[in-house]
Amino acid sequence: MLAQEPAAHFSLDSKKMAMCAVLLRSSSLNFTSALPLLSRTARTARPLILGKACFPRALCTTPRPSAVLRFTEKHEWIRVDGGVGTIGISNFAQEALGDVVYCGLPEVGAKLEQMEEFGALESVKAASELYAPVTGEVTEVNQELGDKPSLVNKSCYKDGWLIKMTISNPAEVDALMDERAYEKFVKSAEAE
Repeated sequence: MLAQEPAAHFSLDSKKMAMCAVLLRSSSLNFTSALPLLSRTARTARPLILGKACFPRALCTTPRPSAVLRFTEKHEWIRVDGGVGTIGISNFAQEALGDVVYCGLPEVGAKLEQMEEFGALESVKAASELYAPVTGEVTEVNQELGDKPSLVNKSCYKDGWLIKMTISNPAEVDALMDERAYEKFVKSAEAE
């Protein structure tokens, strides 16, 4: 037969759960201020179901690692998923270029060193070289850009990606700028 918990234990947990609900509702505009309170409550509350301890679920406010973008000073971005990096140019870069009319990209199987030139984009205003954010081998090229180079302008972080490549040295990815650092970099470049 399963051991029953005293009613006082369940009412205490119910009070903590009610407090969490109130905190969540009241902090919808300023979630970060309530996070420490929620974490503290989660550490102290250990509800029991059918006599077995349940562990509280952790609240994660950061994006999944596969969705994290990293940026170079040359305005390329990389998103890593399962050891393969998808590479494109940033919104800042595509806006600076203007309407892209041609994409010169490498062949599948090309081996690239970090910051090695791998292709070029041409627009009605200018041309710009592309640089590999990491060392690796090209595994896929966005074939749609041959017919629709304007995808780089319309969807630079999704459909307008340029190449996919293996990552020989994961530390190179970690050394690149995250989104916040890249935004600061762009703002400082615009100020000059």
